[in-house]
Amino acid sequence: MGEDVSRQQFTGADRVRFRSQVSRGTEAIARMLVEGLFTDHGRPPEPLLGMEVELNLIDAAGNPAMANAAVLDVIADPDYQTELGQFNVEINVAPRPFVGADTIGLEQALRGSLNRAEAAAATTGNHLVMIGMLPTLRDEHFRHHWISANPRYDLLNEQIFAARGEDLELDITGVELADDRDREHLQITTDSILPEAACTSLQLHLRVAPEDFAAHWNAAQAVSGVQVAIAGNSPFLAGKALWHETRIPVFEQATDTRPLELKNQGVRPRVWFGERWINTIFDLFEENTRYFPALLPVSTDVDPLAVLDAGGIPELDELRLHNGTVYRWNRPVYDVVDGRAHLRVENRVLPAGPTVIDIMANAAFYYGVVRGLVESEQPVWSQMSFDAARENLAAGAHWGMRAQLYWPDIGWVRPDELTLRKLLPIAERGLTSFGVSEKTRRRYLEVIRGRCLTQQTGSVWQRRAVAARERAGDSRAQALHGMLTDYTVLMHEGEPVHTWPTP
Repeated sequence: MGEDVSRQQFTGADRVRFRSQVSRGTEAIARMLVEGLFTDHGRPPEPLLGMEVELNLIDAAGNPAMANAAVLDVIADPDYQTELGQFNVEINVAPRPFVGADTIGLEQALRGSLNRAEAAAATTGNHLVMIGMLPTLRDEHFRHHWISANPRYDLLNEQIFAARGEDLELDITGVELADDRDREHLQITTDSILPEAACTSLQLHLRVAPEDFAAHWNAAQAVSGVQVAIAGNSPFLAGKALWHETRIPVFEQATDTRPLELKNQGVRPRVWFGERWINTIFDLFEENTRYFPALLPVSTDVDPLAVLDAGGIPELDELRLHNGTVYRWNRPVYDVVDGRAHLRVENRVLPAGPTVIDIMANAAFYYGVVRGLVESEQPVWSQMSFDAARENLAAGAHWGMRAQLYWPDIGWVRPDELTLRKLLPIAERGLTSFGVSEKTRRRYLEVIRGRCLTQQTGSVWQRRAVAARERAGDSRAQALHGMLTDYTVLMHEGEPVHTWPTP
């Protein structure tokens, strides 16, 4: 969720100053690009894999546990941090080389860390679950008092509602749970942004040289629809069977600062896929400055252009804070480490879970495909419209493996067929180019292949499990709790989701 802030009230002067600081930060980015002041300018950076995994907390009965403060106290690990909802925590996995056998070492380290955290959480009577959307969340869990204690979250909530001037509404029509079922419809209003906390994700970071940023971002945008289609894990919310990856529409609606009138005027949403392919990272920061008013206008007294004039590297606190409140599905990240600036693409479309190996497979597929597309002779983004990429994301999230996606030279194709025929070979080439070992490539890409051959994602498994329980006589609430119990057992056993037994 970004850096902490402490200001609780803002004046018009605060907003004017913040806008000026963000604008000067954007000018600083442009100047740094021209002057080659980024660490990785002119050479490929060492490939590093970094990720953030958001987790849900449940009690022994499978209900959301509003206990992140107590759980974090007993975990006592700085890699674990609070998140928006009291039923969330997040683990930040430090970047490490994405070469040789180190990726499998990351898998082992992540599994060990999660096991230790789960053991600690269990001492409080609670448990960690890696799942895109907790199926036992209900309307009452979105009330304002369940926001985590960090003042930033309450302030962000306040500012979004101040911009909207009215309550938030979730309005989502789902996919039939079975052939003999009707589509289910969720329509609720809420006075908090807590539905955003229901969207627990896997966020992948890739550091890139500034001159290569546009190609990597464009490639990430192009493949986003396939990502969500073959990795969906968020089919239920508030007792309803919705999209295969319901995180996508929920996140879009839960952080929307626009009342209906502004939507009708075409004002851009804060959760944004974008509207065009880019030529440079500057395009994205310029859009942020031009189109989006500040939500958290906290300013420093540091002039970033003066820092550059003095031979330093500016932190760009205002630009980074503003960037953190524009929720692009593929977000640009500016960061300074040890006085040296670098750029990252942050991929945000994937759900958490179901297992550690599924997470690692999703990461390997993403990194491999993006690298492979960037190194292709003819860029895919020169062969398809940006609108097609945006529509692919919506279709993949809605229909999962049953989606029809557009891809150049193929036309309309299901995501499993597209992945098997086209994208897995591209991912193989991309991972090889990164220097990833054959053993690692085989381990993770075979998980993706297995998912496509069985057509079983986490979402598909959840939907089948709930439908089977309801056929056996369970109510929806009983079916969701029973499914979550089985899911948690299988998650801890750790076998990839495409091998999970189906009812």
